[in-house]
Amino acid sequence: MKIHPGFVGCDISKAHLDLFDGAVGVAERIANQAEAIAQRLEPWRGTDVLVVFEATGPYDRVLAQALTKAGIAFVRVNPARARDFARATGILAKTDRIDARRLAAMAQTLRPATRQPRSPERDRLAELHKRRDQLVAMRKQERTRQQGCTDEIAGDIRETLAWLDLRIAALERTIQACIQASADLAEAERWLRSIPGVGPVASVTLIALLPELGQRSPKTIAALAGLAPYNVDSGQFRGSRRIHGGRRRVREALYMAAVCAARIEPRFSDAYRRMTNAGKSPKVALIAIARKILVIANAMLRQRVAFNP
Repeated sequence: MKIHPGFVGCDISKAHLDLFDGAVGVAERIANQAEAIAQRLEPWRGTDVLVVFEATGPYDRVLAQALTKAGIAFVRVNPARARDFARATGILAKTDRIDARRLAAMAQTLRPATRQPRSPERDRLAELHKRRDQLVAMRKQERTRQQGCTDEIAGDIRETLAWLDLRIAALERTIQACIQASADLAEAERWLRSIPGVGPVASVTLIALLPELGQRSPKTIAALAGLAPYNVDSGQFRGSRRIHGGRRRVREALYMAAVCAARIEPRFSDAYRRMTNAGKSPKVALIAIARKILVIANAMLRQRVAFNP
């Protein structure tokens, strides 16, 4: 497939980037460092170039920040989706250069929507949230290890748990300070916390990991969180609707919010009761409540209002 000018694919690794520019027609490799990236992006400033790359965790951060600073449009795609595109077009070989060209072809063919650049404050909040999750997971592991261990080891575990409690509390204070330092983030948290069942952890998770909240349609925002039910039908067969994909951590936070909301808020408890009385399993009903909470939160942030029972 011929790649037209204006579409750039970028394959990312820890040490370098492989770029395929449709205007040049060949791939090139540069270091995955801020200075090298900024120098390469300079000719694309003020143009309608679209850069597409796969989500690679921390390795794409420098590129995304440089593209945002340069005002160049970019799309960060799901690696599974990019690989499916390669298979669909008959590209079975896989090298860094081939991947860069494939991503440029994907951008040209599918024209994916560009990503809304995240603010530095939201990027920092996402990193703090991730670190808190890591420490909470460590604390859970240590508590599990307490079972059946010797007194000597149990004492060491208690000391570790005490340290983890202090670090988690300190991180939570830093997270709140980060939110309060930004008027937009503080306002969003206040609106989200007005929803029954949405506590401090759920609200921070939504703000940090779902920046599209308030900017997308109900169906799209549900799909991003992995709470959109998909059909499984073929011929006369009608399968059960199932959720699939999405951002796992966001979905987990909304599910826990739904568990609480189904107990304390009549609007949600009535919906939960109707679904279970109709034969739905409790888990399916709670997933539906989680989706309702997300759709309500999306509308609230778009309209800039608090929850109205």
